Amino acid sequence: MSIFTIPFDSQYISGLSSHRTYIISVLDIGSTKTVCMIGKLFPKKATDLLPGTTHQIEIIGIGCQQSQGVKMGSIVDLDAVERVVRQVVDSAEQMAGCIVDSLLVNVSSGHLESSRHYVEMKIGWREVKKSDIHTLIKYSKRYSCGQNRTLLHSMVSDYSLDGKSGIKSPISMFGEKVGVDMHMVSVEKSALRNLEVAINRSHLSVAKMVASPYASGLAVLVDDEFDLGCIVIDMGGGTTKIAVFNEGKLVYTDMIAIGGSHVTNDLARGLSISRENAERLKVMHASVIPSLADEHDILSIPAIVDDDQNNPVQASRAMISRIVRARIEEIFELISGRIHKSGFGSLAGKRIVLTGGASQLIGLQEMIRQMVRSNVRIGKPMGIAGLPFSARGAAFSTAIGLMLYPQLVAKEVDYIGEDYSFFRWDKKRFLY
Repeated sequence: MSIFTIPFDSQYISGLSSHRTYIISVLDIGSTKTVCMIGKLFPKKATDLLPGTTHQIEIIGIGCQQSQGVKMGSIVDLDAVERVVRQVVDSAEQMAGCIVDSLLVNVSSGHLESSRHYVEMKIGWREVKKSDIHTLIKYSKRYSCGQNRTLLHSMVSDYSLDGKSGIKSPISMFGEKVGVDMHMVSVEKSALRNLEVAINRSHLSVAKMVASPYASGLAVLVDDEFDLGCIVIDMGGGTTKIAVFNEGKLVYTDMIAIGGSHVTNDLARGLSISRENAERLKVMHASVIPSLADEHDILSIPAIVDDDQNNPVQASRAMISRIVRARIEEIFELISGRIHKSGFGSLAGKRIVLTGGASQLIGLQEMIRQMVRSNVRIGKPMGIAGLPFSARGAAFSTAIGLMLYPQLVAKEVDYIGEDYSFFRWDKKRFLY
């Protein structure tokens, strides 16, 4: 039996009361690492930092392990994924002193796809009612995704009244026709089902599944970036995800199955070294912007199998840089093509925020700035208390974004009008 009490295409999570304290558990399953975090949410006063949120978050439990059974974001070994999920949840529970029952979970596989649907309805010359908006949105959902796909997120991009767009809310306004432009994010059903099974086998349930790039954007963007337009590029181990935000909304998301692990593999093959040494080389020495001195700076790296003379591999920093840069250029050429094809290419000239573990490559920020000639920064989680130093970097953006999601989900819920609460809070475990 499915662990979901509501079908996937009806999953909506109700907003949190600004006067109550909650404990929330999240699970980020990636190609490189798997993270479980348990956080306590306290009501807070309005501040400039994360102004759209109602609660302050303190992390009270965290578990992190190297992922197993996941390749390029997709589950390839259920047993291995189950073992790792059990380990990270157990570590987080012991640290927090509580038991996890359900979690918010990221989705980074299954070919995340954005689609837009415009629906218009004649109402006669009268006042627009809330029921009209509900009818429009329910009708638009019929065309949201194909038979083998599942709807993850459904958001209003724009309203129109008598053909005039840019209407913030048409309710109580008069007109002949009212329309809505919807942004839908969908994913392959098989990917969600495999993720569901892995978590179910760990005796856990899922409160909500959230697209990884959406969650990462929630963790690293400031208010002006949400409103004025920004592209978030989440560079993981096996995938690179894209999220475009504009006027306070998620307007586009996509992914490519290339990430930091491919850079590691390129180094291992190109230099005939082990993946372990290639990963260490990438993290500690690789730069995507070489200098003239790099041609003469030679590094000695252990070979895969030492020969009789025990000779290590000799490689200049310049050679290492060329190998790494070639793969990064490929990734960003693919990303650029996807964004321009989506129609949001103009936003690339405003601001790009890089996040995810692979975004920490030396010189990456400057390289992308030179390529796209726009403002580029590295995005790290903000405004979260209790994070250990090792979890404060860009690699943990998705997990922190999952923590923030329940406070910001009203952008999806307000337009649905259904009284679905997808958090099944156990008072003994979650409410304080």
